[in-house]
Amino acid sequence: MIFYLTGTGNSRWAARLLADHLQDTAEDAAPYLKSGLTPSLHSEKPWIFVCPTYGWQIPHIFADLLRRTGFDGSKKAYFILTCGGDIGAAGPRLQKLCGEIGLEYCGVLPLIMPENYVAMFPVPGEEEAQKIIDAAREPLLEATALIAGEKPFPARRLSLSDRLKSGPVNWFFYRFCIKSSPFYTTAACNGCGRCAKMCFTNCIVMQEGKPHWEKNCTHCMACICGCPQHAIEYGKKSQGKPRYRCEEYTG
Repeated sequence: MIFYLTGTGNSRWAARLLADHLQDTAEDAAPYLKSGLTPSLHSEKPWIFVCPTYGWQIPHIFADLLRRTGFDGSKKAYFILTCGGDIGAAGPRLQKLCGEIGLEYCGVLPLIMPENYVAMFPVPGEEEAQKIIDAAREPLLEATALIAGEKPFPARRLSLSDRLKSGPVNWFFYRFCIKSSPFYTTAACNGCGRCAKMCFTNCIVMQEGKPHWEKNCTHCMACICGCPQHAIEYGKKSQGKPRYRCEEYTG
């Protein structure tokens, strides 16, 4: 089973490509997060966890969900982390996580996908984004061959920079960068409520027909990139930037 979390669609695209080529199922983690339900999952095939990279680690909210999930069947676990650049030293932390949840760590694949973090980084235009997605197919298909044979992903050599990014920089990122207060809507907002429906942390609530951001945001960027009216901004940092959302995988 492929168990995935996505904000703007990158990890969903990767998960569904994997499901297609491995003849497996792709299960979205978002409904469990939104409802607060505890998953109880079964798979005879290896577990494949696909998610974005937040501050050079697996998203904390996804790691916490995996810790409370019941896994039955296969004991092998592969991770695929979509990212705009690199995943730092995420691997050792994922190996430790597998020990906590009773699974055998089989490695992690960093998968370069279009950057979506409009709150901090430049975001590619449509043509450039498509080129990045097209280039992601080859490493992902190579990964399917290893998973099908239940062979581990190649180990990655980690630098001091990698360890710093996934260690103290990640702590700094969560402590000082992930804030919901800069989000606001422009006059283009029509109160459709799509942002609140997409928010798997239930951070967004509708008040008097407009979205209001509370304090449990995880910076998935689903709201700002998924707004059909392009009516959401993140302070001045998102102004003038394109909004990126990965289209559904179609084969």
